[in-house]
Amino acid sequence: MADYFKNHFLVAMPNLIDTFFYHSVVYLCEHDENGAMGIIINRPTKIQLTELLGHLHIDNHSEWVQSRTVLFGGPVKKDQGMVLHDGGEQWKSTLGIEENLFLTTSSDILPDLGSSKGPRNALVTLGYAGWGEGQLEQEMAENSWLTVPANHQLLFDTPADERWEASAKLLGIDIHLMTNNAGHA
Repeated sequence: MADYFKNHFLVAMPNLIDTFFYHSVVYLCEHDENGAMGIIINRPTKIQLTELLGHLHIDNHSEWVQSRTVLFGGPVKKDQGMVLHDGGEQWKSTLGIEENLFLTTSSDILPDLGSSKGPRNALVTLGYAGWGEGQLEQEMAENSWLTVPANHQLLFDTPADERWEASAKLLGIDIHLMTNNAGHA
């Protein structure tokens, strides 16, 4: 049986120079024999959440919304909004990932963000990352990624620009000291 990494962070190795994944951290929402799906959690866009909500004609002027930036979640369906959050499954299209961690793809969550009806913690993204059958496993065999179990503190309390280094530190690694060459014993 293969090792699956749902509810883990994928931490890009320094030698991964792919345009989309350079120094990225991906939260894996799904990973099984059919492939994997995740969200890049450390790539802020230039789009403020208030701007996105205005474009969608959603009235939400909470202080929380005013201070948030939309993240680039990945190169697949870059116009698809997703909200990774705690706080339940009361919205139309919500998938439970782990205990108290959910992914919602329906816009009915957006008016609730920053209010007593919404989740306490949330990341709003556009797009996602996807891998076909065996593709992620191949990239891992090529030493493109480190994996570490995800945690809420890094996901919701660590600033986006610090998540790459912080996720590697969960493994006890200074990512800047990693060599670009690796092998298998």
